[in-house]
Amino acid sequence: MNMRRVHVHSGWFGAVLPAMAAGLLLGLLVFGQARAGTSSSASDSSRFWGALVAEAKALHLPTRFLEQIPSQFVAFEFEDLHAFAAEYHPAEHRMVLDRSLSLNAAGRTLRPLARLTHKELETLYHELFHAYMDFLEQERAPSAAHASFMAFAREQQRCRYQQVLITPVLQKKDLKEERFLSEAESWEALNETWAVFVGWAIWTQLEVEKKRGARELRSSGWALNVPAWTARLSQAEQDASLSGYYEPEDPGEKALARKRFLAPDFRLSAPELLLLMREVLGSSADMIRQADQVLKRARAVPASRGACDTPAAS
Repeated sequence: MNMRRVHVHSGWFGAVLPAMAAGLLLGLLVFGQARAGTSSSASDSSRFWGALVAEAKALHLPTRFLEQIPSQFVAFEFEDLHAFAAEYHPAEHRMVLDRSLSLNAAGRTLRPLARLTHKELETLYHELFHAYMDFLEQERAPSAAHASFMAFAREQQRCRYQQVLITPVLQKKDLKEERFLSEAESWEALNETWAVFVGWAIWTQLEVEKKRGARELRSSGWALNVPAWTARLSQAEQDASLSGYYEPEDPGEKALARKRFLAPDFRLSAPELLLLMREVLGSSADMIRQADQVLKRARAVPASRGACDTPAAS
């Protein structure tokens, strides 16, 4: 099962920390040895991963889940992708990024994160989350936290993502059809729904920061504007935009639509969202509390379908 995500790129991400980003650029140039169209070696992947995490930290992007993945776990490569901006192939632990995301479009290394657009960083984090879920599935001796996380995910797969409603025509959300998903389809639907939120959370953080301006951030010290972030979460909940999708296994259905999008009724649930904030993004307790309050207000009338009784893992 290949997990894929396409994004439209727009706008440039101004460097919040230009001096630090410039210094990290040299490191990125050094570790980017993988040739276009070929997987990186274990040593190249380790350097790639280490530099990626270091630069994400410098830009105050979430790294909690990234730091749990072994540095050599993911093999990176660049290709001229036509249908997607990035792909993740769990069977091979391989991440394929479009050549446009590479430095000078040369297909050797990722552009510095400070030079990626908000949408490009959303795409990257979406795929990085797929790598995280792949790692958790492969882990032979998981920690108690990882075992709890995966048990929750499997329970959500069973009670929320096996019998679903889809939106056959994406532009008409009121038009719905019922589907009974296979094991692979339901697991992909969960993975994509969760990855959509992780990418959205990154994009929202960057958009909120942009409103404040780099000058204010440098002078006052970095601190995310939580009310602004949760206000966008409230709007996303009202729009039911945090919904995932899956690729049909049936060849006939796949010929009609490569992706099937879940209906608003099966958007990301509050327990799932709060778990992802805590365990994946490493959000603060105050931010999680405010998000919970937003979701309780927005979900005053709970959905009658696709609900689970199991509380989020702790």
